[in-house]
Amino acid sequence: MTSVLYDAPGPKAKRRNLVFSVVFFALLALLLWWIWQVMDDKGQLEWSLWKPFTTSEAWTTYLLPGLADTLKAAALAMVIALPLGAVLGIARMSDHRWVRVPAGAVVEFFRAIPVLLLMLFANEFFARSTDVTSEDRPLYAVVTGLVLYNASVLAEVVRAGILSLPRGQSEAAQAIGLRKSQTMSSILLPQAITVMLPAIVSQLVVIVKDTALGGVMLGFTELLNSRATLAANYANVIPSFIVVAVVFIVLNFLLTSFASWLEGRLRRSKRGTGAVLGADDVDDLNAGEVGGTYKTGADQ
Repeated sequence: MTSVLYDAPGPKAKRRNLVFSVVFFALLALLLWWIWQVMDDKGQLEWSLWKPFTTSEAWTTYLLPGLADTLKAAALAMVIALPLGAVLGIARMSDHRWVRVPAGAVVEFFRAIPVLLLMLFANEFFARSTDVTSEDRPLYAVVTGLVLYNASVLAEVVRAGILSLPRGQSEAAQAIGLRKSQTMSSILLPQAITVMLPAIVSQLVVIVKDTALGGVMLGFTELLNSRATLAANYANVIPSFIVVAVVFIVLNFLLTSFASWLEGRLRRSKRGTGAVLGADDVDDLNAGEVGGTYKTGADQ
């Protein structure tokens, strides 16, 4: 199958790709075998180091409470950052300079600062200028840093998604007398959602992973921080890192899988898909317009 952007590989290319695939998987198998041997030589595969993860104490005392805090911080950051990013992204496209320029300054400023630095600044702000308790301060600082940074990134995602739509969408809306706010809410945003969804999900995955920064620098009791306490009690540093890494992989896989399902559902729906009608569909619609009959499943 050949398209403008892709040529189907010929016999030589297929053989070359097969050779590359075999070599890659052989090297990957050798790498995994080497890692296994090193861990075995260092005694990291001993059952005594992995046995704690088969008991409920390791999970209910350390890992599950840490996972709950991770999900809590990530959920709060997502709920706040998504609408804030949408508002900032739309504001950057405003016709009014007094709206567009401040929104652009906010986005560029917070997008340029590392999220860890934002967390540290937020922690100092809450410590010196508010009555937030020391127990709640790490959570507040982590969520604040994540919101400021990710809302700025999501603002650019929203702006790019809206600008990627054909200009004729806005022009048609103006032709029928819709205001710009009506055009944005009723026409552009519903269609742009499916365009933006992969980038939005990628940023949500970043939010989940960046909660670990608060555990390292601010003492926030998220999953990675709880792992350190568990490893200190059971003396199984490497196994605890591996288990926590698997938990993060499963968590982010579930998030991306849900997003893929949602994207497919949105694309299949009749509203906001941005689908392009083919020639046959247009002919059927025109037939109905002039008094013809639509084809049903039984007629086709």
